Amino acid sequence: MFDKILIANRGEIACRVIKTARNMGIKTVAIYSDADKNALHVRMADEAVRIGPAPANQSYIVIDKVMEAIRQTGAQAVHPGYGFLSENPKFAERLHAEGVAFIGPPTGAIEAMGDKITSKKLAQEAGVSTVPGYMGLIKDADEAVKISTEIGYPVMIKASAGGGGKGMRVAWNDAEAREGFQSSKNEAASSFGDDRIFIEKFVTQPRHIEIQVLCDGHGNGIYLGERECSIQRRNQKVIEEAPSPFLDPETRKAMGEQAVSLAKAVDYTSAGTVEFIVDGDRNFYFLEMNTRLQVEHPVTELITGIDLVEQMIRIAYGEALQIGQDDVQLNGWAMESRLYAEDPYRNFLPSIGRLSKYRPPLESASDTCVLRNDTGVYEGGEISMFYDPMIAKLCTWAPTRGEAIAHMSDALDGFEIEGIGHNLPFLSAVMDHPRFVSGNITTAFIEEEYPDGFEGATLPDDQLHKIVVASAAMYRLAEIRRSRISGRMGNHERVVGNDWVVQVEGQDFPVTIAGDTAGADVRMGDQDFRVESDWSLGQTLARVKVNGSLLTLKVSKIAGGFRMRNRGADLKVYVRSPRAAALSKYMLEKVPADTSKLLLCPMPGLIVGVDVQIGDEVQEGQTLCTVEAMKMENILRAERKGVVSKINAGAGDNLAVDDIIMEFE
Repeated sequence: MFDKILIANRGEIACRVIKTARNMGIKTVAIYSDADKNALHVRMADEAVRIGPAPANQSYIVIDKVMEAIRQTGAQAVHPGYGFLSENPKFAERLHAEGVAFIGPPTGAIEAMGDKITSKKLAQEAGVSTVPGYMGLIKDADEAVKISTEIGYPVMIKASAGGGGKGMRVAWNDAEAREGFQSSKNEAASSFGDDRIFIEKFVTQPRHIEIQVLCDGHGNGIYLGERECSIQRRNQKVIEEAPSPFLDPETRKAMGEQAVSLAKAVDYTSAGTVEFIVDGDRNFYFLEMNTRLQVEHPVTELITGIDLVEQMIRIAYGEALQIGQDDVQLNGWAMESRLYAEDPYRNFLPSIGRLSKYRPPLESASDTCVLRNDTGVYEGGEISMFYDPMIAKLCTWAPTRGEAIAHMSDALDGFEIEGIGHNLPFLSAVMDHPRFVSGNITTAFIEEEYPDGFEGATLPDDQLHKIVVASAAMYRLAEIRRSRISGRMGNHERVVGNDWVVQVEGQDFPVTIAGDTAGADVRMGDQDFRVESDWSLGQTLARVKVNGSLLTLKVSKIAGGFRMRNRGADLKVYVRSPRAAALSKYMLEKVPADTSKLLLCPMPGLIVGVDVQIGDEVQEGQTLCTVEAMKMENILRAERKGVVSKINAGAGDNLAVDDIIMEFE
């Protein structure tokens, strides 16, 4: 077995590979840019080598620099993770030329399957069902429009060398095809150094289901079931699960066998994923093959008990698979939530900055529940604008889908992140959404269920009532403790009353409370509640039992109450005496500043181009400028008709959130 491997990546996937290597007794080498000098993967590895400045095109994807790190450390093999150089055949060739093992597939397989155009042609030849489309090279936007019209809208415009949602657009008409073609080319060139584009039919009401395969160098190939990846935003997966709630055994077997056939057709070795689009009648069509480890691989590991990274290392060392197809058993259900540094209240725009608080729930494993958190960050660390905004991958396993969802909801409630915008509230809301719980999902789920964006979850009455009585008991307990501080009110304790009014979501809830220790009896209307907790003032996470049901709350103190976060809802809960509650009706509310005549930068990013000039009259929906953040282009459009009076930024300028780009009369 290898003595030392280098991980040509960063973040959570580098940490993930290090964990398995450590379990196998293999030493590890990390590489890092200037931005990652203090990163978690650098701390975890046995050795670390600096490879350049922060931008990936000056560090992580510079093959010469990675090769020099290999020479310095004497690493015998390289695991590329995903992204960066993981599907770059030139990198694999350089490793082979210097006698270093690539923990991945052969160069030929990378070239064949890494190119979406070539891979689709090979899939057709191998008898794999494929989506109708145009596989030739497209020279310009005019040709893209012509091809799109011939295929029939809607169409998917995709970068041939793409991945992770980059270089991908859906077009429903000629104008969107023209604009999407150019944006896809720009993103593809920026992210992959390859601006080739192809177009295929966009299947409506689709489900995104992928098959995990493992192939060795001895002619053995197996599939490890499927993953459902239909919860996507901007073609980027957000929540994955295994198995799929939609597939039946017959379809699973057919998809698995086709996936293995395709892998064998290109002499594939290592772990790989064959992605399919599946319609409502369980007809499935090949999308692409990812010749690397997938972000969502943990859910497959949880339902099969197979460590995919270990298998990749063993295959790269030349070992034969010790697992046959009959040995693969799917056990229980697994969920993965991708935690991103993006603000769901600002249309999921990227957020950067320091993690002033990062406290995930504790990992655990039992016969009825597994909680796993793959991460590459730590409290006090920084989320950089230079890389993918992923913070962590939170996974749960349980015997049934419903139990896996319930455990995920509880884990998300107990996950504390502060200092940056993040999508935890949105993930919680999805977990509680009736359509998701039912399994009736497509890749259009987010677009259909949140057409106007995410503004926080609306809790059902029973959940809101639990928060009301918990808040009342917690507030009164805190008041009692404050009243007992030595020296207050002379020698007399301040008397804390039993009657309170809880104000939340524009509603008043009069309550009466008895008890002043870890338990309290609360009367609200004609209902009685028993509230029990060991929470104390200052703790930011409260685990409260209300009538025996566990409620996990993120708690922040505000004047006259708490900010409570639970199940995707972000609530200001005021607990007041009846007199104070009555007077609060006369308090003025702060009105936000008028920014209707300003175009503000919605995220930290680089201005790629400004499409208007001072004095231009713009129409609703017209493109104003393009901002690039975390390698994704974001087109900013006019929300209404107006005249440009001032432009404060131009191409090449780096802006912070809410910097003024331009002003209107």
